[in-house]
Amino acid sequence: MQITEQGYAKINLSLDVLRRREDGYHEVRMIMQTVDLCDTLVFERIPEDRIDLTTDSDILTDMEGNLVSKAAKAFKNRFSIEEGIRVSLKKKIPISAGLAGGSADAAATLRALNRLFEINAPKEVLCEIAGGIGADVPFCVYGGTMLAEGIGEKLTPLKSGIAGHCVIVKPDFPMPTKYVYNNLVLDERTRHPNIQAAIKAVEEGKLFTLGEVGGNVLESVSCRLHPEIEEFKKVLERLGAAFSLMSGSGPSVFAFFEEYADAKNAYDTFKSGTYGAETFLTKPI
Repeated sequence: MQITEQGYAKINLSLDVLRRREDGYHEVRMIMQTVDLCDTLVFERIPEDRIDLTTDSDILTDMEGNLVSKAAKAFKNRFSIEEGIRVSLKKKIPISAGLAGGSADAAATLRALNRLFEINAPKEVLCEIAGGIGADVPFCVYGGTMLAEGIGEKLTPLKSGIAGHCVIVKPDFPMPTKYVYNNLVLDERTRHPNIQAAIKAVEEGKLFTLGEVGGNVLESVSCRLHPEIEEFKKVLERLGAAFSLMSGSGPSVFAFFEEYADAKNAYDTFKSGTYGAETFLTKPI
């Protein structure tokens, strides 16, 4: 028997960093949203106690260190499963893009193995396992729209009125998360988004208001290193976006459009290759 599961990308509708903790992690407050851009994973049981992972991506070479393999091992350990797993991963979410592609795949693995081995554990238990894999994995287990606090593990579901069409643009350069956080300066000059006002805008579905009150503190680092990120945001807004923002630590930029025709025009503009970026036309789910 085979089980197919999708791993859905996330964007950050707003992202604030409150402080650096003594343990080196940063305390955050952010609004996370899944979109229908996804990877596809196919799972099956095998008798041998091993994990066989294959992928169509030329970039992913470390199968042992991949978050899918880590999630599968963690799941097997939690439920004392001695059988093995064969996994085929078809990538569509860009890698190292600020879209939680690896976390989405890990979460999909936990959901799929829960079905494949007929464990039927509640999502709360899957999130306990997910927390040991990565900060974004618990959110990806649930998906939807959530306020994430702490280091991302404290999740509060939000009622979302956000609709419209989302264009995601991923520049052709990496943006290491560790570098961004290590170079983040939080002082009296830091422009923090109003997360409470952003939550209200999300609940009421007010895209333009969300653009005014929200934001992403990490842009202060990423845009300084790569000004193209800010330029992409400006181009998307000139093309009619209600607002545009960098997702996570970048480098991906997303924009919401009220009208499909405007979103399609923006998508086609970037898809033409002029800006040297991967482009996706998506919607929140």
